[in-house]
Amino acid sequence: MNPPNVVILAVDTMRAANLSCYGYHRQTSPRIDRLAAQGALAENFYCAGLPTHPSFTSLITGQHPITHGIVSHAGKNDLDVNAPVLARSFLQSGYVTGAVDNLLQHRVWFGRGYEFYIDPSQRKFLSLDVSCDELNARVLPWIRQNKDDPFFLFVHYWDPHWPLHPPERYRHLFYDGDAFDPNNHSLDAYWETTMGAMSRDTWLRFDDRVVTDADYIEAMYDQEIRHVDDGIGQVVDTIDELGLAEDTLILVIGDHGENITEHNIYVEHRGLYDTTLHVPFVCRWEGHIPAGTRVTPMLQHHDIAPTLLEAAGLDVPFDMDGESVWPLLSGQSTEGGRDRVFSCECSWQAKWSLRTYKYKFILARVTDRWGVPDRELYDLEADPDELNNIALERPDIAGPMEDELEGWIREQLAMSGRAVDPVAEHGVRFTWD
Repeated sequence: MNPPNVVILAVDTMRAANLSCYGYHRQTSPRIDRLAAQGALAENFYCAGLPTHPSFTSLITGQHPITHGIVSHAGKNDLDVNAPVLARSFLQSGYVTGAVDNLLQHRVWFGRGYEFYIDPSQRKFLSLDVSCDELNARVLPWIRQNKDDPFFLFVHYWDPHWPLHPPERYRHLFYDGDAFDPNNHSLDAYWETTMGAMSRDTWLRFDDRVVTDADYIEAMYDQEIRHVDDGIGQVVDTIDELGLAEDTLILVIGDHGENITEHNIYVEHRGLYDTTLHVPFVCRWEGHIPAGTRVTPMLQHHDIAPTLLEAAGLDVPFDMDGESVWPLLSGQSTEGGRDRVFSCECSWQAKWSLRTYKYKFILARVTDRWGVPDRELYDLEADPDELNNIALERPDIAGPMEDELEGWIREQLAMSGRAVDPVAEHGVRFTWD
């Protein structure tokens, strides 16, 4: 078997719940849906760390945040120079490696292993304001120029990230109400926050009118997903037109999700709820991944690197602690994946979570400013929206889950030679409310 090209199309702030292939009621993602039908979709893919920097560091290292130590966006910690890096593994195996991204502006390790690193956001005042159209203007020629050699390509799209401003050609989609209805008070609580005040005077003000309807914001979010979905379609079409479909593994993922209004959190990705932790994972490699494959065990970002390396027939570094699920994706086995996942956050909050299929337990290292209890327990079968905290009602569940979480943390720290929980050590990163 010739080594496959590997293309990762990562979409910032895209949660699984708002994609039609994950059961959403709107047709937000027809191109991603088609990719899933041609290949595989992981139904239960969850972030190991929030927000972007921990999540993508886990993706590139194949390590959980408790191992690599990056637990916050632009935080205090640096990635060890000897940590495994996915792009470097491909580069050392003879691949041409390229990234179209802007994270190198923030942390040097995001550029490791790339022969080509292209950052169109350098032209922007706000780096995350770069569109999929601008990225694809560099991505598509790069693919054509490197089509004759095995290549590894990472593309980081930002469209569903705040501030939301989908192109005019998408503005008719998903909304037919009055965004400026003075009698609609669904955003009143948002305007009282610092982020709300910023939004009121910037991207949510139109012709001196301020958006009042929260449903309009969700429609804008969905329009941005549809926009980036079209951008992903352009990449897939280019690969197919070049005759590379059977030679290229394409993976579409999110780094983390977003709260639109859920949990009284407005257009932010804080909180270890499924709105932020549950993200898409869709991949295709014609002739190697059976069409229509659905992967049901839980997966996390640090499982991606070992999976892609095994798919390409390359060695998996011993210090990657993720699990390859290539046998699941390729249909070689029905075994693999996880029955529980551990996640952390050091942004506006400093918290850990343990999730099984039935329950989620959340433990705060620092009491958050919004008055959320330090311990949260949700019955995900009875309460999938995580609205009813039953930690006090069910100490028989919460207690053992807390013990398991703390025991896992101690075990992982011992394995990595650390003495202190990085979430507790780092604490809260952002201070605005």
